[in-house]
Amino acid sequence: MNRNWLRAASLLCLLVSSACAYAQTLVLKGGSLYASPEAAPVSDAVIVTTAGVIIAVGRAGEVQIPQDARVIDCTGKTVVAGFWNSHVHFTEAVWTTAANGPAEPLTAHMQEMLTRWGFTTVWSLGANPANALPLRRRVNADEVSGPNIFLLGSIFPRDGRPAYLPNATIPEAATPEDAARMARESLQIGLDGIKLFTGVYKGEDKPVVNMDVAVAKAAVDVAHAQGKPVFAHPQNAAGIEAVIAAGVDVMAHTVAGQRGYTAEQLARFKQQNIALTPTLSLFAKLPLPAQIVENIVDNIVGQLKGFSDSGGAVLFGTDVGYIQLYDTTLEYELMHRALSERQVLASLTTNPAAYFKAAKKGRVEAGFDADLVILEGDPIADVRNLAKVATTIRAGQVIYQKP
Repeated sequence: MNRNWLRAASLLCLLVSSACAYAQTLVLKGGSLYASPEAAPVSDAVIVTTAGVIIAVGRAGEVQIPQDARVIDCTGKTVVAGFWNSHVHFTEAVWTTAANGPAEPLTAHMQEMLTRWGFTTVWSLGANPANALPLRRRVNADEVSGPNIFLLGSIFPRDGRPAYLPNATIPEAATPEDAARMARESLQIGLDGIKLFTGVYKGEDKPVVNMDVAVAKAAVDVAHAQGKPVFAHPQNAAGIEAVIAAGVDVMAHTVAGQRGYTAEQLARFKQQNIALTPTLSLFAKLPLPAQIVENIVDNIVGQLKGFSDSGGAVLFGTDVGYIQLYDTTLEYELMHRALSERQVLASLTTNPAAYFKAAKKGRVEAGFDADLVILEGDPIADVRNLAKVATTIRAGQVIYQKP
């Protein structure tokens, strides 16, 4: 998305006509503000936004509020930067009408799934482009209320149909040439990167199918040549090794079947700037005996802690859309077993903004995009407050408000 073009057009609209809806001045007043995860809270804060950009931040009395502004009273609430979910899917049945269906049910489901939980930017790690591309177009045209959407094209290894996708169309790459062609085709139609299944779960009592490193690297090379990221889904140690050897950017999951990351793996993650999206609640909801699930959760929480302690970039993500656990509370609780409240907030804001080079996102500062979340409580006092969203604002426009 060319946000510089969008911002320039919006500013021109503001200069030409005060009637331009996108140029509306929105003010958040009276709440406590965390301008960034590491910042001290600012009480009785005032944030002024115009044309999708934050133009002033300060305490009451320090910042002038324009007379024609829409003011949201944030007294007793906390304001933070808009959240990123770096692992979602637009694969549910409702999205099959994305191209031409009525906007109201699409907006309603977007709220249920994403915007009521504070998400202003998402990465979709697999969806039918015939649905996902029109959905993004309608969101960007303000026909459907939703977050910024980035889309990936998926590539599986040969014989790599997962047990949990028995009926899906699976693009399998048997050779490096196949992978390179598939990556080029995905990027040519407007997708923003590639997802590789470097390991595929075929079912209980069946071996994992792993992607050959040469196949993975061919796709990575195509994506990186165009400045696009590559995510990967590893299933075991071999899949993790393929991530490292091929130069993948983001691991889309922790790995339930591996006992922690080795010291060598952690060092290579750090050296190659490989990020991790843990998706802990996905594993916590597996239909297995409680003790087995708890053992898995202890394992993947340990992976997250080791990864973070070694200096790796942690990106928040839930796999929502594939799973129907829309409520983010459990993910925050599980992440908090390994990370501080401020580190969890960073995984939602500054970490993805920095990792994906979104220079004007992730913080509440003048000149930054007006992507904001108003929370019912202080997330540093209780990490579960990150799920208690009162209002979600994308580019200065309210896209969710609690009834």
